Amino acid sequence: MDYHIKQVNLVNEGKISTVDVLIRNERIERIDPSFDVPFKTVEINGEGKHLFPGVIDDQVHFREPGLTHKANIYTEARAAVAGGVTSFMEMPNTIPASLTEELLEQKYTIAAQHALSNYSFFMGVSNDNADEAIRVSQTRKNDVCGMKIFMGSSTGNMLVDNRDVLSKVFSESELLIATHCEDEARIRARVAQYTEEFGDKLTAAYHPIIRDEEACYLSSSLATELAKKYNTRLHILHISTAEELALFRNDIPLQDKRITSEVCVHHLWFDADDYETLGNKIKCNPAIKDKRHKPALLAALLDDRLDIIATDHAPHTMEEKEKPYASAPAGLPLVQHPLLMLLEFYHQGKISLEKIAQKMAHHPAICFQIRDRGFLREGYFADAALVNLNSPYTVAQENIYYKCGWSPLLGTRFSSTVEKTFVSGHLAYDNGVFFEGVKGKRLAFDR
Repeated sequence: MDYHIKQVNLVNEGKISTVDVLIRNERIERIDPSFDVPFKTVEINGEGKHLFPGVIDDQVHFREPGLTHKANIYTEARAAVAGGVTSFMEMPNTIPASLTEELLEQKYTIAAQHALSNYSFFMGVSNDNADEAIRVSQTRKNDVCGMKIFMGSSTGNMLVDNRDVLSKVFSESELLIATHCEDEARIRARVAQYTEEFGDKLTAAYHPIIRDEEACYLSSSLATELAKKYNTRLHILHISTAEELALFRNDIPLQDKRITSEVCVHHLWFDADDYETLGNKIKCNPAIKDKRHKPALLAALLDDRLDIIATDHAPHTMEEKEKPYASAPAGLPLVQHPLLMLLEFYHQGKISLEKIAQKMAHHPAICFQIRDRGFLREGYFADAALVNLNSPYTVAQENIYYKCGWSPLLGTRFSSTVEKTFVSGHLAYDNGVFFEGVKGKRLAFDR
């Protein structure tokens, strides 16, 4: 199917222009102020609406295989597309964890069969698989998004706390290394301290006190120290504190940075005051912290110390979340709503539309060197979200598409609506209706 979007406000590469867009054979064939098409297309009236490049979410947990009572690739990719997220990169801490090339490829096979969005998967690193991980980094540079190291707060066998292993991987990996940075020793000590003091009276309000700013800074500073020592291509995930911002620079172009960083939508949206009403629903690692961090994170996003925006979508069942604080799992579902959340900041005068497109699409594409995506350009794959900035949308039980069936944003009234989402030229979502006959594609990388 070919599409002619007429007189839409194109948000792309630092400017907004009113244009016609022709989508044909999976790609954007033409962008011009106005034109006629000499063959049959589906015409879409874009007047008064905005076309954004599809969001690229570099950090999600879709739970397949092994944890599919929480989520799976089909359900979560579908939810992503409903929110204008056209590509995802999924983390390796499933059951079994993606610690071998064979297990990694099994995920790609599942996604090829079931994902409505485009996809890629991280190769996991543990204390025991460094040789295998490094080999994958050397042989699969153009079809694997990166290596993932949990330098703290891991489950199962994925915590990497062996300094020799860290040094080996940082010095030999030929792929981008993405890290979860929280100091495990400090966290364990504080868990013991607060458990002894408060016992079963601990609630989610203690989460940012136990997993505090120091835990984040100790680990992030270690990661940057190793990266500088070995000239590693390092990407630190979900920065949550003002203190960590000193580790990053904004005086060189993104494509020249060896150390990049990400902020997640929930660390911009929520703060520690929200534990009173949401409790374990917003328990996540690293923790949502004191409100002083939100303006600092946003400022760093705007001035390019923080490079991209992601969700760290991490669903759990409500039954799991309703357990006592100490046993409730960390993580919250967010992949359906990140664009709406940032557009709400736009309506509040906090960020421009151009900056949203940059941080959610352009910069992830540059950071990971994704081929032919992340921009609305002639010849690029047609990954795009058509947005009505003046059509309110309320998160309700019936329009939450996550398998877990809940959202911490339930009842939130957004000022904007994602009306349509194109994935590689296929209209995958249209005002609450999914078209699932065409699946997403495996992301390719130019490295």
